[in-house]
Amino acid sequence: MVIPISDANPARRVPWVNWLLIALNVVVFVFVEPWSAGPCTQQEFFLTYAAIPAELSQGAPLDSAQVEATTPPVCDIDPVPTKPVYAAVLTAMFLHAGWLHLIGNMLYLWIFGNNVEDRYGHLGYLCFYLVSGAIATVVFVLPNLSDPTTLVGASGAIAGVLGSYFVMFPGARVTVLVPFLFFLPIDLPALLVLGLWFVLQLGEVRVASMSGGGVAYLAHVAGFVAGMLLTLVVGVRGTPPARRRPPPRRRRARW
Repeated sequence: MVIPISDANPARRVPWVNWLLIALNVVVFVFVEPWSAGPCTQQEFFLTYAAIPAELSQGAPLDSAQVEATTPPVCDIDPVPTKPVYAAVLTAMFLHAGWLHLIGNMLYLWIFGNNVEDRYGHLGYLCFYLVSGAIATVVFVLPNLSDPTTLVGASGAIAGVLGSYFVMFPGARVTVLVPFLFFLPIDLPALLVLGLWFVLQLGEVRVASMSGGGVAYLAHVAGFVAGMLLTLVVGVRGTPPARRRPPPRRRRARW
């Protein structure tokens, strides 16, 4: 319903890790993924490096029947018997299904990630990001234990960033474009922007479960909640630093 384009929330430190994550996602998509080689080649690539619920639940790569069930009939793809299925939880966070998928994720990470890194610190932010993404994947897998569909994208980890920002900076002003108002830019509090985003994801979880939708909305919800809880448990604060105390007034000498 709204598209965030910036926030009025300057960070105190350079977000090196956030920039590195964005660069890594872009480089992997442009130079590593075979997105221009056709759907069969891309599907084979995803089966090798994406997280797959059935593999994570059975602790082993898909067999021939499972690969056939998730592959288009025109594609002849063999199983990947040597795939490290649990490591794929990490590699899947840096894969994307298309340009819109990549651009949308990186836009949110660019706007909200720098402030979360500012509060967590560089190493803490990297750990937080990866843990949020892993939790999002695990929660998505639990009700889909036999699903051989590939799961790719940074959405779960970025949802964790949004959840953390929601906790730490609810009053920060976020500039958004409103499509039904001819993309008019409006400043809204993060509490409203991210709260609305979360409510929409909750609604889509129900729709996707009924229609078999291809977007992992449950991973978005799980990542957002994980980001909130991790921030609350760790105790990272989002309040701005205290202002410098004014110098003490000089006392007048008494005669």
